[in-house]
Amino acid sequence: MHTHTDPHDLGHHGDAELRDADGELTDLAVNVRADTPPDWLRERIAGSLASLAAYPDGRSARAAVAERHGLPVERVLLTAGAAEAFVLLARALTVRHPLVVHPQFTEPEAALRDAGHEVERLLLRERDGFRFNPSAVPGHADLVMVGNPTNPTSVLHPASALTAAARPGRLLVVDEAFMDAVPDESETLADRTDVPGLVVLRSLTKTWGLAGLRIGYVLAEPETIAALERAQPLWPVSSPALTAAEACTAPAALREAGRAAARIAVDRAHLLAGLAEFEEVRAVEAAEGPFVLIHVRRGAEVRERLRRLGFATRRGDTFPGLGPGWIRLAVRDRTTTNRFLQALDQALAMVGG
Repeated sequence: MHTHTDPHDLGHHGDAELRDADGELTDLAVNVRADTPPDWLRERIAGSLASLAAYPDGRSARAAVAERHGLPVERVLLTAGAAEAFVLLARALTVRHPLVVHPQFTEPEAALRDAGHEVERLLLRERDGFRFNPSAVPGHADLVMVGNPTNPTSVLHPASALTAAARPGRLLVVDEAFMDAVPDESETLADRTDVPGLVVLRSLTKTWGLAGLRIGYVLAEPETIAALERAQPLWPVSSPALTAAEACTAPAALREAGRAAARIAVDRAHLLAGLAEFEEVRAVEAAEGPFVLIHVRRGAEVRERLRRLGFATRRGDTFPGLGPGWIRLAVRDRTTTNRFLQALDQALAMVGG
């Protein structure tokens, strides 16, 4: 655990790997489910365009999200993606000693630092399976941010381990952006109202392919929701995004998301089995999300070779706690994975393992 002293590029994201590629690369860099959004969702969103002359009214979508999690609407705030929520948390709440658990999505720390906070880090280690230990959180931390399942490690932390870090006077922020890609959403805290200071962030952009629409939400105690809402600009979520939120939290959509999560689990197992055939590759085998983290020697060269072979992958060295040998891979269908494994075999041979 230490304060920020190393030069990780917190502003780097997977989409940077695809810029100027003109669609010529197979995307393993961005954790948005392939072949989304589905046609029925496109049609719902397109239908909302007829109402663009009116100002957005989020009441119906907010109620739908609340019903989906069995919560009162006072515990729900709709946001322009989870990224907006990170900024609101950093700027709207009184926080003196924020701590971010790494390696994880870098935007939470970036938002805190941009708001003038000095951020402390808790680094999870490979030798411990990148698992969260609540006893490692210092008592003075009044805000703790952790992902579950964590990007990029794909580790799913037990709900009991996360709630053990909660205490009065502390905000426990759990980023569940990928939780709907976990079968049965095991270990979710979204419906919990008994954990003091709990803030759960959810995103609809990953499973439904809506990164360009920007829609997510915050689940928290009413006082926290009210403070965040006061910091939002007027009409922060567009009408098409509100339509998407309502559509994606309907029972039929939840069943579809559940089927997608089951397919992801099968496809992830196929990817991990293929990776296990390479002596040069070390994977985080406890993966539970729609992506896998691997380590290879001379990782930057391997990534460049893969790029030349037609595959964009996510560099891992921009995540605090990881070095240049780490690469994140989005889980794709079996055919795409088989093509990637062949390319990986060639890339490793080119750089001498």
